Amino acid sequence: MIEAVPVEVEKNYLTEKQGVLSWFLTTDHKRIAILYTVAVTALFFLGGFFALMMRLELLSPRNWLVSAETYNKLFTMHGIIMVWFFLIPSIPNTLGNFVMPMALGAKDLAFPKLNLLSWYVFMFAAAVTVYALFRGGVDTGWTFYTPFSTSYSTTYVVAAAVGIFISGFSSILTGLNFIATTHKMRAPGLTWYRLPIFVWSMYATSLILVLATPVLAITLLMVAVERIFQVGIFDPALGGDPVLFQHMFWFYSHPAVYIMVLPAMAVVSEIIPAFARKPLFGYKAVAWSSIAIATLGFLVWGHHMFTAGTSVYSAMVFSFLSYCIAVPSAIKVFNWAATIYKGSISWDTPMLYAIGFVGLFTIGGMTGLFLAALGFDVHVQDTYFVVAHFHYIMVGGTVMAFLGGVHYWWPKISGKMYPEGLARVCAIVVFLGFNLTFFPQFVLGYLGMPRRYAAYPEEFQFLHILSTAGATILGVGYVAPLLYLLWAWKYAKPATSNPWRATGLEWKTPSPPPAHNFESTPVVNTRPYDYEAMKEELDLV
Repeated sequence: MIEAVPVEVEKNYLTEKQGVLSWFLTTDHKRIAILYTVAVTALFFLGGFFALMMRLELLSPRNWLVSAETYNKLFTMHGIIMVWFFLIPSIPNTLGNFVMPMALGAKDLAFPKLNLLSWYVFMFAAAVTVYALFRGGVDTGWTFYTPFSTSYSTTYVVAAAVGIFISGFSSILTGLNFIATTHKMRAPGLTWYRLPIFVWSMYATSLILVLATPVLAITLLMVAVERIFQVGIFDPALGGDPVLFQHMFWFYSHPAVYIMVLPAMAVVSEIIPAFARKPLFGYKAVAWSSIAIATLGFLVWGHHMFTAGTSVYSAMVFSFLSYCIAVPSAIKVFNWAATIYKGSISWDTPMLYAIGFVGLFTIGGMTGLFLAALGFDVHVQDTYFVVAHFHYIMVGGTVMAFLGGVHYWWPKISGKMYPEGLARVCAIVVFLGFNLTFFPQFVLGYLGMPRRYAAYPEEFQFLHILSTAGATILGVGYVAPLLYLLWAWKYAKPATSNPWRATGLEWKTPSPPPAHNFESTPVVNTRPYDYEAMKEELDLV
């Protein structure tokens, strides 16, 4: 009888340690990224469910599915979940956590235990917030505008605010970790101008996380103090000033827009050179535009308040600054276009999502210039025009880039490929469904349809039906990747170490990577995205 000799399977971060505890006590940045991915995906579909309920209610001009009070809770719950528990952590805490150390040639983040702590803090914050939403809901809108949030609302405002307050600590821990890792753990030869744009953008995002999040925390804390102890801070009935709340809230929340968008830009800046087979055009301009966006993002909060009673002179200043911040964003878009020009384009799924991002982000950015114009902003303030603009940036931008990044790094994350044909179809479905959902809302807003209204004039019904039909298509486009990626994790063909023939250091590791990423610390001696110098290595001859 011949005794079978067991074949030793090469260890990787997924197989090195087994058991549930090995995941919940891990300090491996890649496993923590998977934990974050599971959490934010579940919260994304929860927030999406609230959006679906809203769109179904808006099929009719009169309340037919839920009451006006419930509708108020639905759009509040949708906004809170999507902004603080999906859009802000989606790319930094998942793809950023997974890719950053490998892109820097490091074995892990600077503070692995703080990284794990950030996930536990995030999960605790999500649990507190979800408790508030399902216990009695919140009806203030995701912006918590006073004095409604401090005096008039009888819902679970404090509990929801506490959940968001706690989530801020998770953001700060992640930001500190990324900043320290970028400064102290770069591979030999990896100078600042050899860093991938992904790292530049994550670094800029981390600066915003660390500097802006405490402002939101103290603002929400003061809302809770005023609500519980009746201390006059924001409520005019108690001697407070509600416009002060708006100043403090938007001082955080406009930079928070770039917490969501800069990581999306980071992903697109990796995908386009890889599938155009060209160096990123204007590398230094793209790198410094990330820092410029992070800096200018702190100076434009007042454009949310043109109709809130601020002086016309301050409004003119904020209008000018809002136009200024469009410049570094435009630099990125033009340089992506120049990178694509005369490139050897491969229309794989990540590239489709990246091109979709560029188109949708450009529409969102251009309509942002409309809102920066004082006269036009007065006309469309608090209408569906603002809703459409916001979603073109946040959902059309961030979610498209998130899906593009998941598909781009999926072979590295799972060690498996995915069904390319089906994935391409889904990318197109998401793009078409998104435009059918939100483009009619520009028209609705321009015609005067206020946001947050459950009832509306009958002449707006057709556009609302179009928007709901688009949301249904969009929902299918979001669910399908979840299903086929889960299938691919187990059944798809194995991936090579560099299936896209990309240039980053993460593609020099096996798929999936070992627990400590690199057997020996890599040495970098080429410029980023230098396909000419790496032609033979990448088999591009």
